[in-house]
Amino acid sequence: MIAGVLKEKNNETRVSLVPEVVRQLQQMSVTVWVEQGAGANAYYNDDAYMQAGALIKNTAEILSQADVIFTLQPPSRELIDQIPAGKIIIGMLQPLYRVGEVEYWASRNITAFSLDTIPRTTRAQVMDVLSSQANIAGYKAVLLAAYSYSRYFPMLMTAAGSIAPAKVLILGAGVAGLQAIATARRLGAVVEVFDTRPAVKEEVMSLGAKFVEVDGAADASAAGGYAVEQSEAYQLKQQQKIAESIAKADIVITTAQIPGKTAPVLITQPMLDQMRAGSVIVDLAAATGGNTSVTKNDETVDYHGVAIIGNSNLPASMPADASKLYAKNVFNFLKLIITKEGGLHLDFEDDIVSGACITHKGEIVNDRVKGLMQLA
Repeated sequence: MIAGVLKEKNNETRVSLVPEVVRQLQQMSVTVWVEQGAGANAYYNDDAYMQAGALIKNTAEILSQADVIFTLQPPSRELIDQIPAGKIIIGMLQPLYRVGEVEYWASRNITAFSLDTIPRTTRAQVMDVLSSQANIAGYKAVLLAAYSYSRYFPMLMTAAGSIAPAKVLILGAGVAGLQAIATARRLGAVVEVFDTRPAVKEEVMSLGAKFVEVDGAADASAAGGYAVEQSEAYQLKQQQKIAESIAKADIVITTAQIPGKTAPVLITQPMLDQMRAGSVIVDLAAATGGNTSVTKNDETVDYHGVAIIGNSNLPASMPADASKLYAKNVFNFLKLIITKEGGLHLDFEDDIVSGACITHKGEIVNDRVKGLMQLA
């Protein structure tokens, strides 16, 4: 079997396989082809891949001859058109936001596995790309906020006077939020946290943050580890509580997203009006609309002195480790679909394999995607 690694396009700095994982695939009798310069932006050069046993090839060779093609970002139709029918692509394909593209993959008879739809179960944790990348996003969000903030994070007692600690508000205590809490606390900030899931209260408090509770949240236990939409009554109560906290906050990190839907607006314009000049918001949901009413993706908006940083791709700002973790996720998934002899075996009885598969044999096979299409 030939596995091909594409060089990412646009501003994506990560790469889907690193030399360490290439070496492991070689031991499984998998031949790895890597597009020239694929790992350069993540500081993995072609020589490192060749030393690990990979062959350096051009785009056309990989697309036309590889049995499995690895990518991070969803491939363009131009690339899909160059892939023969029956071949496999594996990546973070964002199918819940790209239904039109999913239909196109099916029409081209491509078997597509999207690692961002893997069930969030205990067994799947080692393949959970959303978690491995969100962990980096939460860490970098706080560092970015600290860099952009005009004051100290920790409390300081100096001969020139005392400095109060920064007050950080984190909306969402998923993987990104929990890492943001830990990082902000290490920097000496006072941290408050909102989340719709009461079950995360213990984790939040164990990291030294205050958990702000809002009663009446919808039960997310049946959502496979993903967030769910809340009722209008709950959202109103939530906004009232957030408004109280945001008026005191210096830094706000927002992480709230709902798969397949526009991100909920948690910070309204009246709330922004309460924030003091010099405050900073880092919105990790910018790519899906943002958690503030004025967020713009890949831009920093100055709202009356409040900096609102819209960045949903912070993992790409730490490409070496982000790529290493993503490649480990990919390798652990591959072990489910590759035999000891290096051949392909797609076991759709496995809930992880079936949960990640979006299209196969010319059909859309993923239940979540089909359900979204029925609602459209």
